[in-house]
Amino acid sequence: MLTVHHLENSRSQRILWLLEELGVDYEIKRYERDKVTSLAPPELVAIHPLGKSPIITDGDVTIAESGAIVEFLVHQYDVGRLLPRESSPEHLAYTYWLHYAEGTFMSLMILSLIVNRIETAPMPFFAKPIAKGIAAKVRGGYLDPNIKRNLEFMESTLGESTWFCGDELTAADIQMSFALEAAEVRTNLGEDYPNLAAFLERMRARPAYQAALEKGGPYELMGVTKR
Repeated sequence: MLTVHHLENSRSQRILWLLEELGVDYEIKRYERDKVTSLAPPELVAIHPLGKSPIITDGDVTIAESGAIVEFLVHQYDVGRLLPRESSPEHLAYTYWLHYAEGTFMSLMILSLIVNRIETAPMPFFAKPIAKGIAAKVRGGYLDPNIKRNLEFMESTLGESTWFCGDELTAADIQMSFALEAAEVRTNLGEDYPNLAAFLERMRARPAYQAALEKGGPYELMGVTKR
């Protein structure tokens, strides 16, 4: 039986969605974050040395890293619905967005989270102006312009097609879902990026997404609970 090692409030939620779309039987083994550090528990280290989620086990195979898991599951279980045909323009787009989600955009979201924590962290009064000044320079000189550029790029892409790789859902869209939900917390997508907001509406309307959320349970993205 395929097992998803599901850490609360983590990227493993999209793996559940992928499995629901694929119609694969699986079981969930749940893990809770440390209440103080928010880190994964030691039990996950016993599954994979980095102790992060998602991790899946399928027989004797153990796989970590979202992109690697998506590729494994699609090649193992898909029947041609979520993976575009080889050598097609859609397949090239699929490869790009599959890696873009974590390789480019999520790094900006994580940096945004870190900068926000620096800005709001308790510290001696004399240190606050220094910390906030550094954070402001990072935001103004690098973070905000790059996030805006990427959001505009994604908005433009979805202005030309229903999904990121064309008019049919692919596993790359599922990979992109977590990144866009993270952006939704940070940005008013409905007002500024209507195509991205419509993407999220379409994905949340899918029965497989709803089933995955029901099985995985509520999760928080940057402090906001999704239900």
